[in-house]
Amino acid sequence: MRIGKVNRKTTETNIKVDLKLDTKGKNKAEINSGIGFFDHMLNLFAMHGQFGLKVVCKGDLEVDGHHSVEDIGIALGTALKSALGDKKGIARYGTFFLPMDETLALVSLDISGRPFLVCELGELAPKIGNFDTELVEEFLRAFAFNAGITLHVKILYGKNSHHKVEAIFKALGHALKEAVKVDKKNKDVPSTKGVL
Repeated sequence: MRIGKVNRKTTETNIKVDLKLDTKGKNKAEINSGIGFFDHMLNLFAMHGQFGLKVVCKGDLEVDGHHSVEDIGIALGTALKSALGDKKGIARYGTFFLPMDETLALVSLDISGRPFLVCELGELAPKIGNFDTELVEEFLRAFAFNAGITLHVKILYGKNSHHKVEAIFKALGHALKEAVKVDKKNKDVPSTKGVL
């Protein structure tokens, strides 16, 4: 079973992340970031990716949610990188279009070892509940760069900010589920370089 565990403690946050990539349909999420809407998004990511995910964060929310959201992205990306190990046999690529009512989101990724983020979210309301929407991009960047993945995220159209952000996290789960699948016929690293 591919598992990544990260404990990350700074003067701003204390985070524990446990990520299980192979749950055989028994995926379970336990999320407590202190930010209700963000907890909901991470639950959706885990459910649609069919991952086991536990996230506990004690952050300086009296300041704002920035440190907690970004540092969870760092820890989750690090956990994913650890869980993937040498990356032998993985599909490597994943792309998913996700409709959410009037919104359509695209997430496409490559577990390349070359971190990059292209993020086109369009206009979002400043806040959804107590969540600052500008933190969506901060989370995605921290996650992509610490996981070592190339990540493209685009809202093709939509109006409702909740729908847009929710579509992104669901699509990210689906795209990552596709990329981390193991091809039992191919036990090599999926790269002509022999390494990712």
